[in-house]
This record gives sequence, C-alpha cells and structure tokens, in this order.
Amino acid sequence: MSLEIDLRCNGKHGFRLDLHCSIADQGVTAVYGASGSGKSTLLDCIAGLREPEQGSRILFRGTRWSSTGHSLPAWQRRIGYVFQDARLFPHLTVAGNLDFAARRAAAEPPLPRERLIDMLGLATLLKQRPGSLSAGQKQRAAIGRALCSAPQLLLLDEPLANLDHAASAQCLELLQQLAQQLDLPMLYVSHDMEEVSQLADNLLLLDNGHLQEQGSIIDLSSRLDTRLAHEEQAAAIVLGEISAQDDAFGLTEISAEGQTLYVSQLPLAIGSRRRLRIPARDVSICRERPLHSSILNILPVTIAEIEESQRARLLLRLALGQQHLLARITYKSAQRLGLQVGDQVFAQIKSVALLSEAGDAS
Repeated sequence: MSLEIDLRCNGKHGFRLDLHCSIADQGVTAVYGASGSGKSTLLDCIAGLREPEQGSRILFRGTRWSSTGHSLPAWQRRIGYVFQDARLFPHLTVAGNLDFAARRAAAEPPLPRERLIDMLGLATLLKQRPGSLSAGQKQRAAIGRALCSAPQLLLLDEPLANLDHAASAQCLELLQQLAQQLDLPMLYVSHDMEEVSQLADNLLLLDNGHLQEQGSIIDLSSRLDTRLAHEEQAAAIVLGEISAQDDAFGLTEISAEGQTLYVSQLPLAIGSRRRLRIPARDVSICRERPLHSSILNILPVTIAEIEESQRARLLLRLALGQQHLLARITYKSAQRLGLQVGDQVFAQIKSVALLSEAGDAS
C-alpha cells in the first residue's frame, strides 16, 4: 500500500503543480525544494484543503481521497497537519487544543494522552493559552494536537522554520523519537537539507512544480547527477554502528564498512545504528595516507565517478565499501593528482563534518 498521486493544481502567478508519484506509507518522506517549488501546495491537496484540477487523483492505501467528480472531505481523511506557524486555537488552552482534536478522533491515538504530554514536555503548559507560549512550545503543542486526532498520515510543513536553534533542535529530536516509535507515515516539507538528513528515510525533490528525483535519501545524497550534489551544502549520508566508547579522550568510535570514524562521545549503547552526514566541501583527497595529521578520520576509498567539468571545482564520488562519500575539490587539484576512476586514495574528513548529537571531534 502507498500514497498514489497524479496531481495537477494551478497556483498564483502562473505556477502549476504537475506531479505523478507513489509515496511509501511508512517512515518519513521529505518533500524538498526551493521556495515556490510546490511543496506546500502538494500537502494542501493531500489534506483536502485545496481542490486539484479535473483528472487528478489521490489514493491512500486504496481509498480514493480525490478524483474526477469526487473529493473526500478533509475531516474524513484522518490527516494530522502541523503548519509552520502552529495555528493553535488562540481562545483555547493547550489542554483545550488537545481535547478539541481528541473529541473528533475516529480511532485511538497512536500514543496514550499522558505519555504524549510527557514526551512533548507539555505538562506545565496545559493551562496556558497560545499567546503566552514561545514559538517552540507552540509547535510542540501543535504536534500534540495533530497526534491526538489519531491520524493515519501526518503532514509537517516546515515545522522548524520559525524556531531558534535550541527550540529547533528540541523539536527535531522529538520528531525523531516519534518517527522511531510510531507506525505512522509522515510527509515532511523543508528547504533545509541538513534538517531533512537527520529525519527522513525517503526524499521527493521538487522543482518549479515538477518531480526531479525520488528515492532513498542515502542513495540520492551521494549521486552526482542530482541537484543536491551541486548545492553548496551537498553532503553524503553514511550509516554506521557504534563500536566503542573512548572515555579517555571523550570520543565515540563508529564503524562504517569496516572503517572507524571518530566523533565526540555520544550517550548511545554499543551496537546502536548511527547516521552521519559528511559535507562534500569537508572531504579532501590524498594519494597516500598522511602520517602526521591532526585529522582523525582518514578513510581508504575508491574513486567511483568524477564529474565532467572544466570549472574551478568538481565533484568526486568515492566508494566506501557499499556506501559512498562526495568530495568537492578544485579542478587544479584533480589534475595535479592525476585522479582517475578506479584509483584507490584516502579521504580526509574534517571532524566538524560528522553529524552527531553531542558535537564533533577535533
């Protein structure tokens, strides 16, 4: 089963969303693209808040939500929607907002109310109204309200966009926990790839109302033929497993494809799976392993692909076992080193490039 979309919808100033795709009904799928690419329009059509053109079709797990001559009302679709600006009912307390959703739920919510309140840190806020809350508190309450409605699909439209760094990190951690603990598919809209890479399993790349690419975020992040690779924040995502804790130096060792990566110590058990984001700009290439370097993370890799480019900078795709890194180096460096596909080289990774909850190793 999945979310089947064959959608056409006109917007303002000549914009047109024209999209045909199938989205998995499990895990977190990120909808990524620049402002004006159609991300919010897509979510509004799925939620039943915007009427698509005749001939469009939206099916969820075999149920028709929208098709020619038929549109299931928004309230019957059992969708939880978290907006960028929270949109809590201002005349109700936090508890009142949760109760409003719970009274209209068509099934049991995915978490018991008390557990949800505890997880979202809402216990001390229940008697307050939205006007007295911080932006982060409002968004946590909005997430709670959406879940109290017992949704079968959760839509999140840039929920961290209006939050400061601390509140954004807190909300992102909560969403990670919810994604891991609940059997609830989520569509997560964002234009921040670093944020997306910490949460999403799959990715839809939108551009000017059209689907550019779709697939696993790990696969798409390390390809040279996507728009992601040519953004300034281009980065590969590598999966690893915590193999040791180095208490003497305050480091955690993460094993990936038989190689060891070091990050600042993480409060996680041995054997825990870990996702690492390694920006292309923070990877350099050596023909021989450096003997005297302050950089801890130096990995043997094979050049799998070299971008065809005569520009000042180019991209390399580097095979690390079955996974891949990206490296952005100067064209002059590539020529000076005589790099070719198939060469075995060493990738030096600046430790700040490794994504970790507790900071990065030096």
